[in-house]
Amino acid sequence: MARARQPRGTGNQSLLVAALVVAIMAFATLVTPTRAQAQFWPEKAIKLVVPFGPGGPTDVAARIVSQILQPALGQSIVIENRPGAGGATGSRAVATADPDGYTLLLGTAATHGAVPALAKNAGFDPVKSFTAVAKVTDSTTVMISPATFAPSTLAAFIAHAKANPGKLNYASAGVGNLTQLNAELFKARAGIDVVHVPFKSGSEMVTAILAEQTHMAFVDISILLPLIEAKKIKALAVTRGQRHPTLPDVPTMAENGWADFVTTFWTGVFAPPATPPAIVERLSAAIGAGLATSGVRDTLAKVGAEPAALTSQAFAAFVAAEAAKWAGIVKLSGIAPE
Repeated sequence: MARARQPRGTGNQSLLVAALVVAIMAFATLVTPTRAQAQFWPEKAIKLVVPFGPGGPTDVAARIVSQILQPALGQSIVIENRPGAGGATGSRAVATADPDGYTLLLGTAATHGAVPALAKNAGFDPVKSFTAVAKVTDSTTVMISPATFAPSTLAAFIAHAKANPGKLNYASAGVGNLTQLNAELFKARAGIDVVHVPFKSGSEMVTAILAEQTHMAFVDISILLPLIEAKKIKALAVTRGQRHPTLPDVPTMAENGWADFVTTFWTGVFAPPATPPAIVERLSAAIGAGLATSGVRDTLAKVGAEPAALTSQAFAAFVAAEAAKWAGIVKLSGIAPE
């Protein structure tokens, strides 16, 4: 009996099916660990990198995040201060870390706004180099001066600076820091010559003001309220759109005629790019729930800040807008990127 003829193309089809099976198995090998990782995460302590020195305004937000995530995730949150280059050093470390959910960044308006706008090569992109997890806090920046410094108003400071060009100085928390950018924008708007004196952290910057080593600085309100209330430093202006409720007698920069001088200091949590969505969603949900509690709100209110929860997607859109805004401010102030 004649053997049945094999349909033409059957051999080729078998090869294609075999190749497809191999490809599927290879793909499954790649994605299965990620899914399993997200399913059992976290199995160990999580590191939260703060890209500034201890004692600054970011410490407040870092403690809040730690207090929220530890009970929610059942693991310790280890805060690691990695200052340098205005926040770029710690930010770069997280941008290149393994996307396994065990290394996070407490980013700010400085790291994701001022630094990329001021630096020719920050070493990271504020949008593409990270996965936005959740916005945490919002607060305002206050222009301060030593309590014994003669000018007691913004107008008096400007007049004094114009009468003494190059003789006054301002403190910042480092070259390329948000504190520098605010001061440089002020110099450009006021038309004054004030020398830049960079420090390593916000706490060092405030100490310099208290010791009368510098004449002016722009500092986040979260580390200033007790000093302002004790009249150890003067508050000359705030950079928010309206006067701050805890400093009703302190005018805004806009009241001085600079409607475009409106900046805020925000903080938020970021993860390395390609972090599994399931991990990001769990982190974002935990932070959002924690920020809604009265205890967290009360803690932030004591330092003049407020919770500002945003989901991962909403936070990513916010960061993109902030990066564009600060790039515009750099051009407006006339600062040359370094």
